[in-house]
Amino acid sequence: MNIRKITTVTEEILAEGGRRTDPVITVAAVAAVIENPWHGQGFVEDLGSGIDATASELGAVLAPRVMEALGGTLEAYGKAAIVGLSGEIEHGSALIHTLKFGNHFRDAAQASTLLPAVEKRGEAGAVFDIPLKHFTDATIRSHHQTFEWRVADAPHPGEILIALAGSTGGRPQQRLASLSTEQ
Repeated sequence: MNIRKITTVTEEILAEGGRRTDPVITVAAVAAVIENPWHGQGFVEDLGSGIDATASELGAVLAPRVMEALGGTLEAYGKAAIVGLSGEIEHGSALIHTLKFGNHFRDAAQASTLLPAVEKRGEAGAVFDIPLKHFTDATIRSHHQTFEWRVADAPHPGEILIALAGSTGGRPQQRLASLSTEQ
């Protein structure tokens, strides 16, 4: 795996809707800009060797960094990939939709749900909309949220931008009823 750079962003949400948040909610995301392991090879039928060579190591690099940047107990999490214009969306999917990648984050967070994800192809500076959901119960509505972020110079055409994000809470000032009230 060839990493060009790792970028970390942290937000503290102090107020929402004209009211202070209590407690303050922290959201952190870490992204690695990597060389696309399939770049320049044309259509690759079996992506397995690139997954084996990249996904687990990438998860092992990103997961502890998100947990450290979060600085608190994780309650919601998600993942994303943006593939440079010379790659296929499937290249990003191949790296993030494998337990070899995601289990690093699940283990670090002591989580039990699948990580919500988004993947797309884009040029440098394309915006991530990283979906976040509760880390043990994806039906908890208060934690369904999106973290928007971009890395100004990535991905280059032959790169993939892979990110993990986490939050110490749900949406600030959430007021939706539990899903069970509608069943």
